[in-house]
Amino acid sequence: MSKAYKSVMDKAAKDIKSYGISVTEFGILEVLYNKGEIPIQQIGGKVLITSGTMTYNIDKLAGKGLVRRMPCAEDRRVINAALTDEGRRLFDRIFPQHRSQLTAIMQSLSSAQKQQAIELLKQLGKGANEQ
Repeated sequence: MSKAYKSVMDKAAKDIKSYGISVTEFGILEVLYNKGEIPIQQIGGKVLITSGTMTYNIDKLAGKGLVRRMPCAEDRRVINAALTDEGRRLFDRIFPQHRSQLTAIMQSLSSAQKQQAIELLKQLGKGANEQ
């Protein structure tokens, strides 16, 4: 399982890096693209990175003009993040290309095998969490 994951992730990471961003930055952009404006603390849990790494990557994305920070109106202790117009345009451009690359990576499995793999991995994850 680890070897298969590494093979797939190496190919996916190579594709992501070709757009001039890191895998972590891509993950953050993807969360913001799909969820909209959300607290920065919540992003880390969705892309499985620490708060220090989150701050560093948000700084990098803000420096590139792709993400902006905004204070939360309801709780001044919370800082939200959102894509800028430039960040949305970038993701609109690169995500379809990345999805095509992932489709090509997964072409060795039939649709039924992909569905079975999803179900088995979910079951494995749930079982591991119950232990």
